[in-house]
Amino acid sequence: MNTLSRHRTFYLVPVSRDAGLTSVMLGLVRSLQLSGVRVGVVKPIAQPEAHPGDLDLAAHFARNLCGAAAPDPLAFDHAAEMVRSGQLGGLMEEVVSMVETVRADCDVVIVEGLIPDVDFQIATRLNIEIIRSLGADLIPVLAGGAHSPATLAAKAAAAAEQYGDDGRRPIAGLLINRCADAAAASALTELGSLTLKGSATPVPILAAVPNAPHLLAPRMIDIADDLGMSILNHGDIERRVQGLLIAARSPEKLLGQLRPGTLVVTPADRSDAILATALVAQRGMPLAGFVFTCGGRPAPEVAAVLAAAPLDRLALLSTEDDTFTTASKLANLSAHVSRTDGDRMERVISFIADKVDPRPLVHRLNLPVDPLMPPPVFRHRLVARARAAARRIVLPEGEEPRTIRAAAICAEKRIARCILLGAPDRIREVAAAHGIDLPDDVEIVDAEQQRARYVDPLVELRKSKGLTKLQAEIALEDSVVLGTMMLAQNEVDGLVSGAIHTTASTVRPALQLIKTAPGSSIVSSVFFMLMPDQVLVYGDCAINPDPTADELAEIAIQSADSAAAFGIEPRVAMISYSTGASGAGEDVDKVRRATDKVRALRPDLIVDGPIQYDAATVESVGRQKAPGGPLDGRANVFIFPDLNTGNTTYKAVQRSANVISVGPMLQGLRKPVNDLSRGALVDDIVYTIALTAIQAEARDASTRPAVVAQAAE
Repeated sequence: MNTLSRHRTFYLVPVSRDAGLTSVMLGLVRSLQLSGVRVGVVKPIAQPEAHPGDLDLAAHFARNLCGAAAPDPLAFDHAAEMVRSGQLGGLMEEVVSMVETVRADCDVVIVEGLIPDVDFQIATRLNIEIIRSLGADLIPVLAGGAHSPATLAAKAAAAAEQYGDDGRRPIAGLLINRCADAAAASALTELGSLTLKGSATPVPILAAVPNAPHLLAPRMIDIADDLGMSILNHGDIERRVQGLLIAARSPEKLLGQLRPGTLVVTPADRSDAILATALVAQRGMPLAGFVFTCGGRPAPEVAAVLAAAPLDRLALLSTEDDTFTTASKLANLSAHVSRTDGDRMERVISFIADKVDPRPLVHRLNLPVDPLMPPPVFRHRLVARARAAARRIVLPEGEEPRTIRAAAICAEKRIARCILLGAPDRIREVAAAHGIDLPDDVEIVDAEQQRARYVDPLVELRKSKGLTKLQAEIALEDSVVLGTMMLAQNEVDGLVSGAIHTTASTVRPALQLIKTAPGSSIVSSVFFMLMPDQVLVYGDCAINPDPTADELAEIAIQSADSAAAFGIEPRVAMISYSTGASGAGEDVDKVRRATDKVRALRPDLIVDGPIQYDAATVESVGRQKAPGGPLDGRANVFIFPDLNTGNTTYKAVQRSANVISVGPMLQGLRKPVNDLSRGALVDDIVYTIALTAIQAEARDASTRPAVVAQAAE
């Protein structure tokens, strides 16, 4: 029987039934990918269901969230039958063939073992035989809990003895999940390794991951599906349930217990409790919804209240079970992530990957690593660079809930030091209403008290336009103008706005007070489009309605430099409805002239145009329509001829392909100001803040040599 090169195959052995094996496996895969390693994933045999509906989704999420090669597993019943009928050798041939196919295009294959919680003897035997057949290095996966390092070392040593093929299978590292708390995880991380009985050298701890209850929150739709509940009103059926409240007490006793994400469980005839809860939701508390027990429905008068906006956004579920039974089922709901909840699993993967140290495994591979730029890598590097930059970013929309939450996340992840502009009492009130804990690192600036000190500087900046003090006072009532003045006065490093302001309201003060950077004649924008396997740059999709050829060339150069600044080697396509010399007319001629100017100004750039989108992105089409062209169907920076084309294209791609777009990021200003879509999600705001911090750091880096030279003179 063939075996694989052992230093390219790692087998994750579950030591604990509650270790979160698949989540840890995917976190390890993501971490290795972020290190530039090409990773394949194999779950050779599907985990049998310990609870009905707990489908094994390891391969599904590996493909769809990590972009890894991952074949579907063999059915457990099929594998068990082959073992019982004496065909174990044939089964192992199937497994080896599966792994060999994946390994052909990968540097390393991560193999997820079986948790022996349904058929202990069969599962354990399969783990042992697969490890032996693959010649894989072992990575035991343990549940940390409150166990001491000595206890964990003993558990890992027992796994090594059971699965280690008499010491022939080395242990590459340990993955410890679900530690009791952050302190326990930190203590293990600081240890760095554990000494196992029978092991000559300490075994590295690849990760120590603390419990994260916020990542366990199911959606209302998951509860309805898992428990077979009827949906009376879909509302926001995707909303997550952060806590349960059994409405078994009088209304005044319930009100103080309502929190964002609360699921209220009550008999349908408890109109008093339902109406009291509805009142709190109507005032802005983002509850998850209701479950009405005992098969009832609210009285018509109460139902009418719940059907009116904004309460119609609440999901309403119904069950035949009584309240006690329902509460028991909800408390014991499976923690497995459903196939459709990619958002939750993505958060789990990112959380775990952030705790993994892949260096011991990368060192064992001894591979030359080429950096990759799939979306997870881009996002990871974005956060890492922003964290290193440590910039102060002002958020003029400081009373807006998404902005407040984004500021809290940025503080928690050390992405930037955010400043919320607004009325402090109102900011804290909104934060409390939405269940946001504002860290001390988030600075709140009272806009009302600060306006006066910017009047004279604003008059000075706009004196050529004849601005008076009264006009300046009126202008500074706009929080965006106030935030822009803070940036102009070097009190902050960047500004992010647009969640409730128009693009013009964000950009106009920047043009008036910050102005364009030296060498730039226009301000333009780019979106980073996070496609499934790579990041593309689209410009200009937000600012310039109909740029001239010269302006289009400048946009192309700005966009290429932005791509390079974020680790994307630019290959620029000047998009048109025609490729090469096949078309004529002012529109295509403009793109042709712009392309020629880019080549003249920046001969270092790979650029082609005019070119159609398919010729720029599909190698076979490119060979046919643009033979011998420099892009070879691999463009990653796309310059659209006008705003109509660019904005329409980015939104069509974003919505039709369910692609995350980060931006627009403004280019060409002396200091970074960035605009948000008014439909921006919290994550959009977080990543835009990170972009802004990186722009600020890059701007300072580019001016340092000049400052040094001046000092020398």
